[in-house]
Amino acid sequence: MKPRFLSQQLRLRLIGDNSIANLIKQGQQLLRLGSDSAKLDSEVLLCIVLDKDRSYLLTWPEKNLNEEQLLHFVQLLTRRIQGEPIAYITGIKEFWSLPLLVSNSTIIPRPDTEILVELVLEHYSERNDISCLDLGTGTGAIALALASEKPMWQIDAIDFNVNAVQLAQCNAVNLKLTRVNVFQSDWFTQIATGKKFEVIVANPPYIDSEDQNLTQGDVRFEPTSALVASDNGLADIKHIAKVAREFLNRQGQLFLEHGFEQGQRVCQLLTSLGYIDAKTEQDLNGFDRITWAVYPGEIKIQSKINGNSINEKNINEKNTNEKNTNRTTFTHSHINNNRS
Repeated sequence: MKPRFLSQQLRLRLIGDNSIANLIKQGQQLLRLGSDSAKLDSEVLLCIVLDKDRSYLLTWPEKNLNEEQLLHFVQLLTRRIQGEPIAYITGIKEFWSLPLLVSNSTIIPRPDTEILVELVLEHYSERNDISCLDLGTGTGAIALALASEKPMWQIDAIDFNVNAVQLAQCNAVNLKLTRVNVFQSDWFTQIATGKKFEVIVANPPYIDSEDQNLTQGDVRFEPTSALVASDNGLADIKHIAKVAREFLNRQGQLFLEHGFEQGQRVCQLLTSLGYIDAKTEQDLNGFDRITWAVYPGEIKIQSKINGNSINEKNINEKNTNEKNTNRTTFTHSHINNNRS
């Protein structure tokens, strides 16, 4: 049978009839070199064209697409062959079993980030009175996943990108998780002074601008601002770790997602900033991915004043009237809230 050229951009050649079974096969062949889920991708694209679920494809494999549907399928197939993520083509990505709207204003939620959600839930499994802040919420994935499991938690979710904020708000409405408060903020700049949280979570930009992975795979289509950070990918992590101390309750915890080679450095950073019990969890591929630590709200200082040791003081319980000459109270200096 003579092949049909249906895409002027890639000159796609489809051989055979317009049946569902044949188009799945043809799509799989054309996608096999650029996708590790070629058959599934082809089926998903057909589901979009037909506005049906995958069970329909299995039930009616002999059903033929009309010319308009065929052209639509080829257009979507062309986008996928060019490398565009399937989530951006469909506009939907599942995270924590929640169907989330996605767009190119946000990164695509990934299964590895579910590990962060699991860790938070494990640490606070018996608590229903938690206040939580999600920094750089994007689609709202982390905040909404936590809210779906802990509907009584008070969760704020912020993003610098106004389009991302609107998307996360739409996801909250669609999933009926409207207790999550989503708003625009450049990290902590719009968080009320004096507000405190038991938990702060973040999946910030952590890729170095020179990383070769930026030219490969899905990240080529994702917003650079949500991926790349200066200082070898650590600038935003450092800023968050420093400023979070002002917004964490005593014994509050900070959870950070980071690059697979950054675990040790993030642990060292948190420890240097006064956090304790820093730990790193590995992702589904066995790479360091999530680091978290407790901020005790206190600092230890070894020094001498007039020959007397300065004892440990809790910075959240400083007594400005204390005049004991053997003790001196210290407070944190002001930390600039602007993004690094």
